[in-house]
Amino acid sequence: MSKQHKVDYQSPIGIVEIVGTEEAIVSILFTEKEKQEYVKQGDTPKVLELCCLQLDEYFKGERSTFSFPYVTEGTAFQETVWNALTQIPYAETGSYKDIAITIGNEKAIRAVGSANGKNKLSIVIPCHRIIGSNGKLTGYAGGLWRKEWLLQHEREFK
Repeated sequence: MSKQHKVDYQSPIGIVEIVGTEEAIVSILFTEKEKQEYVKQGDTPKVLELCCLQLDEYFKGERSTFSFPYVTEGTAFQETVWNALTQIPYAETGSYKDIAITIGNEKAIRAVGSANGKNKLSIVIPCHRIIGSNGKLTGYAGGLWRKEWLLQHEREFK
């Protein structure tokens, strides 16, 4: 595997740690860090800089989709779920059941929830757009308050 690089991105809702190689982003996760630990260096790959730029645009309400290269690392089932998540439109929501139906396995609701929780590409693979069938917010690795903020942010710029 290629050498991994890290950059901490200061978002309006906390520091996001971005991990990538020369070719692609492999992880975008919220942290509880108080200050940026990894800053852009002279050898920071362009793909990490592009990711930061596109996240900036997203948080400014200027971008609703992402075009930088990224790779996912999961089981075939997880990859299927993550791909289905990318089909949920900006500022809209779905449920685990919706995703299970989309992937043709209506009974796999819990497995979909588990795969959703293992998503390492926050915002880009929009697991924050998954809510309970009852319309209530469900778990989010970055914290429910961030999930609520992201959903509100997208509705504001739709």
